[in-house]
Amino acid sequence: MSSNSPSSPLRVLVVIASSRPGRLAPAVAEWFVETTRRETERERMVVDVVDLGALALPFLDELEHPSTGVYAHEHTRAWSRRVADADAFVVVTPEYNYGMPAVLKNALDYLYEEWAWKPVAFVSYGNTSAGTRSVQMTKQVVTTLRMMPIGATVALRIGDSIEDGRVSERPMLGRAARQVVVELARVARALRPLHLAPATDGTTPGPVDGLSLSRVGEGDDVSELLVLQRSCWVEEAHANDTLDLAPLHETLADVQAWAKTWTVWAVRRHGRLVGAVRARAVGSTWEIGRLMVAPDQAGNGIGSWLLAVAEQHAPEEATTVALFTGKRSRRNIALYERAGFHLTAAPTTPDDAVLLTKSVAATTLA
Repeated sequence: MSSNSPSSPLRVLVVIASSRPGRLAPAVAEWFVETTRRETERERMVVDVVDLGALALPFLDELEHPSTGVYAHEHTRAWSRRVADADAFVVVTPEYNYGMPAVLKNALDYLYEEWAWKPVAFVSYGNTSAGTRSVQMTKQVVTTLRMMPIGATVALRIGDSIEDGRVSERPMLGRAARQVVVELARVARALRPLHLAPATDGTTPGPVDGLSLSRVGEGDDVSELLVLQRSCWVEEAHANDTLDLAPLHETLADVQAWAKTWTVWAVRRHGRLVGAVRARAVGSTWEIGRLMVAPDQAGNGIGSWLLAVAEQHAPEEATTVALFTGKRSRRNIALYERAGFHLTAAPTTPDDAVLLTKSVAATTLA
C-alpha cells in the first residue's frame, strides 16, 4: 500500500512492457523519465521503473484466483508489493500483431486489488499505428481491473521518432510527455482517497462507497461487534479445521471487557457494521488483532484499509507491529504479507497460530 498520508509524494510506476531481445522499450522509458523529470519533481512524484523483461514473472502459476489475494509464490508477493505501493502507472508498450505484448497481459493478470482505483497512462511505439492498437487492447483489460486510463498519451512512430536506437528530441513529443505527467498527477490525486487509508477517524472515503470509521466506546457497537466476530470466524474455523477459536466462544461480557483495554475501530457501510480491528501497545510492540470484515463485504479492500488504520496509530515509542493468525489462514497471511508483514518465529506462539511482524519504520514508509 502506498503512503497513508494524502499529502505525501505520488508514487509512479513506469512499466517497461516488452521482453523481446533488441527491444526499444527501455530506451523509450528512459527518454520519458528524463524528458519529464522537471514535471515529476514539480508535481511531487517519486518515479520507479520496472522492466518486465528483467522481472521475469513466470506464465501465471498461482492456484488461487488473483481476486483472492492468496499468493503461493514469492515472485507474486514481490510483484504485489510493488504494484500496491504505486499511486499511478505509465505503461511503455510496443504493438505486437494489433495487440499488447504477452508479458504485459501476464503481469496485469497476476494481480487484482493492487491495481484498483489508480490511473494509468500509455507511451506506445510502433510502425504504422505507433503502437496505438496495443494501447486500445490494454485499455479493455485495465478498466476491468478498475483502473482509469487518462486521456493524454504519447505515441511514437519508429520511422519518425527513433534514431540509432534512441528517441529523437522533438519538441512535439516532449510536450506530449509532459502533458501526460501533469494529467496523471491530477487524476492520481483525485483517486488517491479510494485506495489509501484515512488519516483521521470519522466519515472518510474508503475503498468502497458509504464507509464511516469510528472508535468503539465501552458500550457502543459491542453487541453488533459480537455478531460480526462470530460470523467472520466461522470461515477461520473451516480453514483451520477447529472450533476451538476464542472469537467463536466469547460472550458479550468478554467483548465488553477487551473493548476497554484495546483501541477498537469499527467501520460501517451505509450505517451497517461491516468491519472492525483492535490494537494496543505491549512494551515497544504495537499489537493488532481481531481484524474482521463481514463475509459478504470481503474482497472490497476493507480489510487492507482497516489494517492500515490500525498501523498508522502506532505510538511513537513502538518499534514493531505484530499480529497473529491461524496457521492455515492462507487468505489472512497473504493479506498481511502484501502489507509488508513477515512470518516470524517466536517461542510463545500457539501451536495453531503464526506470528507476523513488521517494523514501524516499514509501516511509515509503506
